[in-house]
Amino acid sequence: MTTVVPSPVPFDPELAAALGAVGEQIPPSLTPEMIPPMRQGAVLAPVTDDDLRREGRFTVEERTVPGPAGAPDISLLILRPTAFTGTLGCVYHTHGGGMIIGDNRTGVGEMQDLAERFGLVVVSVEYRLAPETPHPGPVEDCYAGLLWTAGHAAELGYDPGRLIVAGASAGGGLAAALALMARDLDGPALLGQLLIYPMLDDRNESASAVQMEGLGVWDRISNRTGWGALLGAAAGGPDVPAYAAPARAADLSGLPPAFIDVGSAETFRDEDVAYASRIWQAGGRAELHVWPGAFHGFDSMVPSAALSQDARQARIRWMDRLLNS
Repeated sequence: MTTVVPSPVPFDPELAAALGAVGEQIPPSLTPEMIPPMRQGAVLAPVTDDDLRREGRFTVEERTVPGPAGAPDISLLILRPTAFTGTLGCVYHTHGGGMIIGDNRTGVGEMQDLAERFGLVVVSVEYRLAPETPHPGPVEDCYAGLLWTAGHAAELGYDPGRLIVAGASAGGGLAAALALMARDLDGPALLGQLLIYPMLDDRNESASAVQMEGLGVWDRISNRTGWGALLGAAAGGPDVPAYAAPARAADLSGLPPAFIDVGSAETFRDEDVAYASRIWQAGGRAELHVWPGAFHGFDSMVPSAALSQDARQARIRWMDRLLNS
C-alpha cells in the first residue's frame, strides 16, 4: 500500500522571503553529528550582561541553587525590573534549543519584554542538556529551580500567587511538564503556563511532521535528533513518561490556564493543537493560536514580519488577561 504524503502548507510570503537566510544558520534537518558544531557555532548569538541590563532597566544576577537530589547544583539567571512600582509577579523561564543546545539566556529577551510591561521578575534556569544528560535530568533540574523560585518569593520580591511558567520550543515542552509535575507532586501553585510552539510529543508521527519534513525550521529529522538525544532508544516507544513528553499525559485536568501557539507550517502544529484540545476536553482553560504559514521559531527569527508582531501581541494580551482579570 502506498503512503500518500500530504502537500506541505505554504509559508507566509513575508516569512518565506527570509527562509533562505534563516536556513544558512539553522538548516531544516539536524542530525546527531551536527550537535557539537551547533553548540560551538553562531546559531545562538551570545547575550551579555549589558544586553540583559537594558540600560539599567534590569538588575542581573546569576544564583547557584541546589539541584535535584544527588545531582549537581543549578544556575538561575535572575532579572529584576528596576522601574516597576506595583506588585511584582514572576515568570519562570525554561529555554528552547531542542533539548540539545542553548542556555538560560536563550530566548530570555521576550520574557524581559513581558517583565517590563507587567512587572515581573524573570528567573531563567540552566538545565543540563541531552544527550549528555538524558531524561529525567533536564526536567528535574527545571523543577528543582522552580521549587527554589517559589520558596524564595519574598527574597525575590514577587507575589507567590503570580508565578507563571514559560518557554518556547523544547522550553515550552519543559514548561508544560513543570505544570504537570507541580499538579501531581503538590508543588507550587501556578497562575499560568505560556507555551510558545512547544515540543510535546516524541512519537513524531503527526500529519504536520510528515508533510513538513525537509522544510522550514526543525523538521521531523531534527525532531528525531532531539528526542533521541533525550530518550535514546525509548523515543517513540510505549513507555515514555509524561514528564518527558507532556503529550503522553493521560490526564490534563487540574492544570493552570495555558496559552499555546504554533505555526501552521511546522512539525509541532498537530501535537500542539491536540494538546490544547485535550485541555479543553478535561475541563481546563487554554488559548490556542495557529499562525498561518508560520515556520518554527518564526517570530524570533523574523521579528519584523507582520505575523511575528501579531504573535507577540497575542501573548501580551493573554498575559494581560491572566494578570489583571
